[in-house]
Amino acid sequence: MSFNTFGHLFRVTTFGESHGPAIGGVVDGCPPGIRFRLEEVQAALDKRRPGQSRFTTQRREPDEVKILSGVLAEADGMLTTTGTPIALLIENVDQRSKDYAAISESYRPGHADYAYDAKYGLRDHRGGGRSSARETAVRVAAGAIAAKVLTGVTLTGALVQMGDIVIDRANWDSAEIGRNPFFCPDAAAAARMEAYLDGIRKAGSSVGAVIEVVAEGVPPGLGAPLYGKLDADLASALMSINAVKGVEIGEGFASAALTGEANADEMRMGNDGRPVFLANHAGGILGGISTGQPVVVRFAVKPTSSILTPRHTVTRHGEDADIVTKGRHDPCVGIRAVPVGEAMVACVLADHVLRHRGQVGTPPVWPFPR
Repeated sequence: MSFNTFGHLFRVTTFGESHGPAIGGVVDGCPPGIRFRLEEVQAALDKRRPGQSRFTTQRREPDEVKILSGVLAEADGMLTTTGTPIALLIENVDQRSKDYAAISESYRPGHADYAYDAKYGLRDHRGGGRSSARETAVRVAAGAIAAKVLTGVTLTGALVQMGDIVIDRANWDSAEIGRNPFFCPDAAAAARMEAYLDGIRKAGSSVGAVIEVVAEGVPPGLGAPLYGKLDADLASALMSINAVKGVEIGEGFASAALTGEANADEMRMGNDGRPVFLANHAGGILGGISTGQPVVVRFAVKPTSSILTPRHTVTRHGEDADIVTKGRHDPCVGIRAVPVGEAMVACVLADHVLRHRGQVGTPPVWPFPR
């Protein structure tokens, strides 16, 4: 199987399966001299870790990350990157493969089973194998390292919609994101989500979600106007996350309902002699290049395919069948997709920072040289 690597200069390769002994990855291209603590990487993984509330899968994985290479340990506990490949390992300790025995010959509707089998002529029915969201733990670890490359950039991910419950942006409180199990910035919406998802969970069903990631402090000039667009790379990275079915930048699909006057991000000169944008409909990216405004991306996550309601399907042998997927599953996989989205945005931005540095040097300084 090819295509296990993403990125150009900041490159991440992952390996492992959901029910194998471990998952892991290699971060290649990280500059030397980046300092961080292992606890910082672990903290990012803990945000994604399963089994932390009744609203996520009850698979009990500590997701303890080990760094096998690419860093030097200092006496104060700091790690410093050496510029060589950083190898990451996360052991799987709570697999229950027997939960999937009953569906070993049947394809789960909405899951990757059939497409995977059609391509490779085999599949790992135990939780999806390589196509399982378990793989995203490695992305989160890599993203924590990428974030250290992004000096001055702050990343904030939040769940802004679950099913038909949409947050009220007038109630946005970034501090609230860490206070509820949904990473939701609206306390009132989070309370409604709790009651709603309890009903979904008890019925053995699932529901989708929309996640928003905002990157503040991104310098202008990242990206290229044609085949290296920053927004295209962000869309590709986010679409690679399991169960993601849509990505938008800035106003996204809502821009189709705007006029040219309403959509234009007008500009004026600020008191510091630098341009100031009066709006950010473009989500911080114009012509594939960052403007210096906050980069705003959203992605839609479909409902988890593994549900208890009987569904029509077929077997590998061409027989009609009904299927019920038992085991431990997220009633809303979008919840744990929040830290995954943050990680993928961090990796893309780190990659573009290094690409920009390699082509034109440091970020541009206003007024731009002519």
